[in-house]
Amino acid sequence: MATEAKRRRVAEPVGGSDADADPDPDPDPVAGFLSWCRQVGLELSPKVAVSRQGTVAGYGMVARESVRPGELLFAVPRAALLSQHTCSIGGLLERERGALQSQSGWVPLLLALLHELQAPASPWSPYFALWPELGRLEHPMFWPEEERRRLLQGTGVPEAVEKDLANIRSEYYSIVLPFMETHPDLFSPRVRSLELYRQLVALVMAYSICFFVVFFPIQSEVCLYRTLIGTKSKMWVGVSSIPVLNCTHLEDLLKRELIFMGLAREGPSPSFSLPPQNCLRMVATQPIPKGHEIFNTYGQMANWQLIHMYGFVEPYPDNTDDTADIQMVTVREAALQGTKAKAERLLLYERWDFLCKLEMVGEEGAFVIGREEILTEEELTTTLKVLCMSPEEFREFKDQDGWGDNKREEDSLTITNIPKLRASWRQLLRDSVLLTLQNYATDLKSEQDLLGNKEVYTKLSWREQQALQVRYGQKMILHQLLELTS
Repeated sequence: MATEAKRRRVAEPVGGSDADADPDPDPDPVAGFLSWCRQVGLELSPKVAVSRQGTVAGYGMVARESVRPGELLFAVPRAALLSQHTCSIGGLLERERGALQSQSGWVPLLLALLHELQAPASPWSPYFALWPELGRLEHPMFWPEEERRRLLQGTGVPEAVEKDLANIRSEYYSIVLPFMETHPDLFSPRVRSLELYRQLVALVMAYSICFFVVFFPIQSEVCLYRTLIGTKSKMWVGVSSIPVLNCTHLEDLLKRELIFMGLAREGPSPSFSLPPQNCLRMVATQPIPKGHEIFNTYGQMANWQLIHMYGFVEPYPDNTDDTADIQMVTVREAALQGTKAKAERLLLYERWDFLCKLEMVGEEGAFVIGREEILTEEELTTTLKVLCMSPEEFREFKDQDGWGDNKREEDSLTITNIPKLRASWRQLLRDSVLLTLQNYATDLKSEQDLLGNKEVYTKLSWREQQALQVRYGQKMILHQLLELTS
């Protein structure tokens, strides 16, 4: 495993205009990082500071003075970005690009990180000094399996994590480790570790002190943008986010809205652009008062997604984007409960197969229910309609290949319109919700009692608190559906 750079808590904010610090046998990692930023030509506004003070968690960026919309926060030259193209083995990774292809598309960048982490003279060493302790990442993939299943049963997280772990393990042993063993002069034994690889995947996927890294394949190149943050809160937008970033096609990504750049829930949000001078610029999108931390947003993500990808959640009811899933096969199972004869069950499976043909359902799909809207309204509407049709209606519908639909206003599947749905639709939806609630190990009342008793809640471990918030948010949405379908 890569060794950790020695860290010391930052006593005061450090801004972009501060003079270089005197040599120190135990240098401040932020000062060292900012000194490196100046060396590589990174432009940091004198109106902002990188600090631990005044931040939600870990290192952050704080406004030293009021910032107006459109003002530059920082600009980073392309050459300062750490990617498979800019690292010291970029030529080798390019030549071996074909052998390094994987489902995730992350292998070249992760190999670049593995190499630079153990390279004694890596240009990005000051950046690595700001990384969190990799052994303390709080993504559920690092929880013991028993704890993960016990705390997150029914939320969908354990299943997602199991897929991640299987994919990471397969990718590491089939591609990454053979490549490192083929080039032992470039990768020391201490970085040839599945555990370290998992930690880097989690960091790149979404955490910590951060860097932006979303990989999006365009013309076989891995591009990015995802923001991450220091510990357990919405991401911060600090310059230490920037080095790991391949922005070859970032401008195109921005234009195509393949990255979320909305307003952060917790504070002012900046935006990115890639101007002609070949550097990445971040500017404020709204006024930022003096002393406020500067945030970006992860986008519209439910709590189960936040804990899965980033290792934290928003406490109820703060996450207005929270959702609950009803597995598509659960609706089929609920419909099967209402069948008596074999012929009825066969007809139901025929309807299900037709829905699959229409690409409305799938064996691993889910209907996504938000607090104020149904995000998969078309899919759920069509599924309820088809599964509740009479045999004659279904034959006519099938003969018209699903196009013979005269949608009635009372069949509109919005949250507010659910009580007006046909009785058969409401009953099927209700039965599906009841089956979904059976997947959880505890009921809503138990969760409410825990959240309502501050003394008991504060004694829970951090993981128990986070998992409780995920479960409770989902159950509140599902119980709202029960009330609407009663």
